[in-house]
Amino acid sequence: MFTSLLGFTAVAALLTISPGPDFAVVLRTALGSGRRAALCGALGIAAGCFVWGLAGAVGLTAMLSASQAAYGVLRVAGALYLMWLGAQALRAARRGRTAPGATAPDVARETVDGAGTTGLTPLRAFRTGLLTNVLNPKVGVVYLSLLPQFIPHGAPVVATTMLLVTVHAALGVLWLGTLACAVHRARAFFHRPRVRRLLDQATGGVLLALGAATGFEAAR
Repeated sequence: MFTSLLGFTAVAALLTISPGPDFAVVLRTALGSGRRAALCGALGIAAGCFVWGLAGAVGLTAMLSASQAAYGVLRVAGALYLMWLGAQALRAARRGRTAPGATAPDVARETVDGAGTTGLTPLRAFRTGLLTNVLNPKVGVVYLSLLPQFIPHGAPVVATTMLLVTVHAALGVLWLGTLACAVHRARAFFHRPRVRRLLDQATGGVLLALGAATGFEAAR
């Protein structure tokens, strides 16, 4: 069991640090709503892993992979959600959020303290992270194809599956939490109007591209 757990941890670490919707969403939340909201977003993403892990353990992801219609509907829903998040980021970049005469530290403090009107609350950030993961059927398919490779013969399937998911979720929280803290520490730089606008444009473009790619694959 220890060897299987170690092998899965190595594979899960590679999956975790691969750029994707989770990375873009947490980066965007850290920039717009501060460290606490970004950490809650990371926890929401981790909760989504448990949803998919439990679904896989009881065979729901097997049903999704077998039913093209169900899989397609979920992919379209996920694509639309990612594109909506991307459009929100691009709209923020176009409007700008820095009041005339405000300094970068002032804006950073306003956002982190939750006094800004455009930031996500921790609960909304958690929900955003959760939906980002739950509406991504690739997570379920990866779990369905990957997790059985690391479940030793004779081991309890549900318990072992959830143990492996816990490892993956913990790695995700560690990685995304580090990102959130790094952005928070450099908030004065990231909240410069030009830098903020460029990052909003970049994350918005990435989310739109990911959503479009997901939707295109669903339509094939």
